[in-house]
Amino acid sequence: MIRRHLLAVVFFVLSVPYSPAWAQAQTIRVGIDVDAGTLDPRLARDTSAYRAIDLIYDGLVRLSPDLKPEPNLAQSWQNPDSKTWVFKLRDGVTFHDGAPLTADDVVFTFQTLLKPETNAPLRSLFTPIAKVEAPDQKTVVFTLSSPYAPLLSYLEMGIVQKKAVEGGADIGLKPIGTGPMKLVRWDRGSRMILEPNPGYWAGASKLKELQLIVISDNTARAQAFEAKDLDLIQSPLSPQDIKRLQANANFGNVVTSGLGITYLNFNAGEAVVADPKLRRALAMLVDQKTIVGDIYQGVDRVASSILLPSSWAFSASVKQPTFNVAGAKKAIEALGWKLAGNVYAKDGKKLSVVLSTHSEDPNRVQSVEYMQSVFQQAGVETQVRVTDWPAFSTNYVQKSQHQIALLGWLNIVDPDRLMYSQFHSKGTLNWGKYNNPALDKLLDDAREALDINLRKAAYGKAAQIIADDVPYYVLSYQGYQMFYSKSLGVVKGNPRGYLRDLIALQKK
Repeated sequence: MIRRHLLAVVFFVLSVPYSPAWAQAQTIRVGIDVDAGTLDPRLARDTSAYRAIDLIYDGLVRLSPDLKPEPNLAQSWQNPDSKTWVFKLRDGVTFHDGAPLTADDVVFTFQTLLKPETNAPLRSLFTPIAKVEAPDQKTVVFTLSSPYAPLLSYLEMGIVQKKAVEGGADIGLKPIGTGPMKLVRWDRGSRMILEPNPGYWAGASKLKELQLIVISDNTARAQAFEAKDLDLIQSPLSPQDIKRLQANANFGNVVTSGLGITYLNFNAGEAVVADPKLRRALAMLVDQKTIVGDIYQGVDRVASSILLPSSWAFSASVKQPTFNVAGAKKAIEALGWKLAGNVYAKDGKKLSVVLSTHSEDPNRVQSVEYMQSVFQQAGVETQVRVTDWPAFSTNYVQKSQHQIALLGWLNIVDPDRLMYSQFHSKGTLNWGKYNNPALDKLLDDAREALDINLRKAAYGKAAQIIADDVPYYVLSYQGYQMFYSKSLGVVKGNPRGYLRDLIALQKK
């Protein structure tokens, strides 16, 4: 799953111009909030994994800082008709073990990703692909079942080595990619150490090594950075640490709007929140302004819908419910609930919900505790469940065991990335078990429309359904923050969270 961080994903191209100070750098230590679950790009679910995978593997394309597809393993491509894409692979690309990249590796990557038994988290992003073929070892042809507008945005998927996987290699633990860095050591729960790939097709880095060091507590990670035990840290960070670090002239920083959301995931498969009318009422008990303004101290922005303001699909006319305790109580009572003492009840059962989040983000913990107080004062019995990230994400939310979970998505490079897998009845990330045929059709239509105006209209209607039914309640549009040692030179960032350009691909 993708963390706030996605992310989570997940995910900011950093650009480091050449400088004498940078040329002398040998080891860069980057603080991360959680360990990666797997380094198999087909199976990755968390932001730390995505960031490491982006260094270890190459995709057919890369997205530029303004999210435009650019050549990577594919040096060029053609779109002869609306259902056909032809990619030409560049020459001289090898995997970390020296084996050459071929079209068969690309075909294998996508064929296995699309198999249901692979259980790839992002499989539904690729289901419009009807077949992938290799007419020769430098050409890959994608045939689609229908036109698919966001395809190029998703072809950053790392290409795995067919021979290694079929030979039984565990590339989740010992990845073999074609990227600029290779994993040389992984102390689970502690750090990953990566070294330059000397045979990288675009030229090897002068960097000695890059360390991704796990420090789960946001403030502890900021303190390690201040103590010069880390060279760079980035979101998620606690607001009080952000303001202190911003005021310190010894550090460089990038503070900007992000490509992520923080949201409440309502599990429509749980009886207590199965009714969209009750979900709307509960959403009216979420005090966004206090949470975003006081707990997050304004580093994020109060959200109005599932559509990001930075997206071409944004519509100010789409509005989800806003904080209104009196209105919430009236809506609850209209559903037949009556106060029995201080708690609403119906048919002998109390109106009782469980709010959950993960322990690594103290602001999320404080947010659910504050929501618990507001809910209980309004007559909703409320429990808070806080566990560590692996237990919360993998064993709880992703198995649809939650009622209302606070978490986030990153790397929202296209509206489809945030909506199709999460809300379509066939979506692989639909952990809230939401099912709405009208929404399914709109999301399908938006994928197939090659006219951006038609896509925008479809996403506007889809976003309004989500705002009305509240399978998600979007708490905030996330900001992105990065702080770095000035010895690295001037680091420019945009909020995707990737670290590839940080390794300064200067040729030996």
